[in-house]
Amino acid sequence: MDAKGIARINELAAIAKKRPLTQQEQDERAQLRQSYLADFRKGFIRTLENTSVRNPDGTIEPLKRKNPSAD
Repeated sequence: MDAKGIARINELAAIAKKRPLTQQEQDERAQLRQSYLADFRKGFIRTLENTSVRNPDGTIEPLKRKNPSAD
């Protein structure tokens, strides 16, 4: 998600503190949140895929997926 999307999420949050959001604003906020979460999850998975573990015996091995079908 780009900076404009995050700024809009924050703007809608500020508006929601002052007054109830319209249905259109609620829908927009929900869509932006879903987009943000999808991007966050992709980045988090990429980080985990590039993480290795050092075992007590000194060997290094990549993390293994617990459930490979959960993408």
